[in-house]
Amino acid sequence: MDYLLTSGGIQNDAERAALVDLLGKPIAAANALCIPTAAYATTESSPQGVWRFVAGQSSAPLVALGWHSLGVLELTALPDLPAARWRRWLDEADALLVDGGDAVYLAYCLRRAGLADLLPTLAHKVWVGISAGSMVVAPRIGQFFTTWAPPSGPTDAALGWLNFAIFPHLNLFEENNMANARAWADDIQLPGYVIDEQTAIQVKDGVASVISQGEWHRLGPGWR
Repeated sequence: MDYLLTSGGIQNDAERAALVDLLGKPIAAANALCIPTAAYATTESSPQGVWRFVAGQSSAPLVALGWHSLGVLELTALPDLPAARWRRWLDEADALLVDGGDAVYLAYCLRRAGLADLLPTLAHKVWVGISAGSMVVAPRIGQFFTTWAPPSGPTDAALGWLNFAIFPHLNLFEENNMANARAWADDIQLPGYVIDEQTAIQVKDGVASVISQGEWHRLGPGWR
């Protein structure tokens, strides 16, 4: 699986071109499933916000890019369904569009659904994340972003599909500033990318590249 990890969706032509590069085809020829699950676990969550993402009306564009077909993959439903059914849905999809929210909750739901081990093994799939949907692929998200706790107790552990972490929304919110980003990097002790709304990290065939028309920084071990 390849990745396009964004802070605020596809906001510029460079990010859109990076997505097309990963798909290997025009967006209009590609099938996508959107995953809104992470949004339910934040204190700011609302049914209206989830609807805006699914309907392609959010401020973080992913769904309304002109896909050939679109569907919703709700992770909380999958444990109660035959795996053969949702596996067929995955097989037919070119891209997974993963909304933001709470990254720990998203990781928990992916594990519970049986997708945490499966998805990284799938070839010819593109994981397109917004905020928590990007952060979840790291080994950790950092205590700075931890809000929801699983039944086993508080944790900042994510999926560990990739070996670096993401600090999104640089300068979009007052607390998402470089001072807090440096404290976050000291906490997680991992290579990390600090990205704004005009920046994405493309991971193709295991190689990470920065796609940006905005501001970004690399922090953490080996990068200072």
